[in-house]
Amino acid sequence: MSWHALEEELARARDAGRSATLWWRDDDAAQPTREVKRLLALSRAADIPVALAVVPLAAVPELFADLTACVLMHGTDHRNRAAAGEKKTEFPAAEADVEALRRLRQARERLAMLAGAAFLPVLAPPWNRIRRSLVPRLPGLGLHGLSGFGDRGEKVPGVVEINTHVDIIDWHGTRAFIGDDPALRGLISHIVANTGEPIGVLTHHAVHDEAAWTFLARLYERTRRHGARWAEARSLFPASG
Repeated sequence: MSWHALEEELARARDAGRSATLWWRDDDAAQPTREVKRLLALSRAADIPVALAVVPLAAVPELFADLTACVLMHGTDHRNRAAAGEKKTEFPAAEADVEALRRLRQARERLAMLAGAAFLPVLAPPWNRIRRSLVPRLPGLGLHGLSGFGDRGEKVPGVVEINTHVDIIDWHGTRAFIGDDPALRGLISHIVANTGEPIGVLTHHAVHDEAAWTFLARLYERTRRHGARWAEARSLFPASG
């Protein structure tokens, strides 16, 4: 799949009056590392807003100094609590809801204090997994948004769910950039599907190789030039005010 194919599909969407809307979420921030600084510099240079999913109980105050990105809540401590045979998750089936909710409340309070005005009360659970039984309880904790990966779950009153759809990391293979071809194929398939949902690009700054950084810079330049709109997370989660 080529960059030309992406540009052609963006042009078709634009000419049909349905210009593609995309958004960018980056996971696992906790400290102002070299990679985080590079990510934020790319966001500024490309004029593409990034939603930084921050691990609340690991975050340090220095991360938020002069931060221009929106901050989402990346679980609580990013600890894998999965039982044997269960996929990685912070919220395993065996954990009582009351314990999970206690951790979420504590994490929300800490992150909101650290991030200030940059904080959006939106939960982006690690590994994009959360027990659906917890979702209706999120508004009671002051969390009014949810962001995972793939198809959205059943609508829950008081919770706006906006997911990501294209992860640029090959987690089951090299654990590096997945490559231009699969990344572009994923983007084009979602543009063609035209579900009306913003298409989320998911990145993980800490494991980016040079090919990943190069792809992102090129993606932002090409999509902007050919009529795509990159939405800020704050505009996608109106209930999170």
